[in-house]
Amino acid sequence: MIHNLAFVNPEAKIGENVSIDPFAVIHNDVEIGDGTWIGSNVTVYPGARIGKNCKIFPGAVISAVPQDLKFDGEETLVIIGDNTTIRECVTLNRGTKDKFKTEVGSNCLIMAYSHLAHDCVVGNNVIIANGVQVAGHVTIQDYARIGGLSAIHQFGLVGRNVMIEGGSMVSKDVPPFVKAGRYPLTYEGVNAVGLRRAGFSNEKITEIQDIYRVLFVHNNNLSKALTIAENQFAPSAERDEILSFIRNSERGVLKGFNSK
Repeated sequence: MIHNLAFVNPEAKIGENVSIDPFAVIHNDVEIGDGTWIGSNVTVYPGARIGKNCKIFPGAVISAVPQDLKFDGEETLVIIGDNTTIRECVTLNRGTKDKFKTEVGSNCLIMAYSHLAHDCVVGNNVIIANGVQVAGHVTIQDYARIGGLSAIHQFGLVGRNVMIEGGSMVSKDVPPFVKAGRYPLTYEGVNAVGLRRAGFSNEKITEIQDIYRVLFVHNNNLSKALTIAENQFAPSAERDEILSFIRNSERGVLKGFNSK
């Protein structure tokens, strides 16, 4: 399953039924799980830990040293979960002393020409469309969808089940369950379609919509809106997640719908 025109360092740990196409280069200190396919002209540098049944398309570069002037050669990793697809010319850089790893979860799709910088953490079932540029130290939570050609500022946080419009400049944190777009980045409603696909009930989606109306539509000061929402809505996992996300945001969150 390893083509004779591929280079695989003898110190690399290659699982069963791994397919490596011509002109791929696999360095030392690399682990590749069972059933994974590595396409032509893929380069996998030291520190890569690739899961089972992944697909890595031609031209991708996995675990290159970070583009960070503070990097001092420390041993760090790129970790990719099972069943994740990395399309053409994607670049995933190793971590630095901050987290010592860059991590992509399972069942993700990272489309062509996207870049994930050092110390990013991407959850499970995330889709990142073509040409997305993710700066260092960004966290993207489960089931998020990032539209093509978007850029996410360093240290940003994107909540779970978020949909970000293509071409967006994500300079603020995006709380869970919402759609975001425009410039500057603005709340555009709840990601109802995505939530239904993820198994949320209509009643739960309505609850989330009502919470966000208080936070982002009714023109309340955000700190006041958080207090109103906490008092108005009964405790639930989703309510508490939304309020905690906004209160703990270090960069601040995106604009409300009617904000000036």
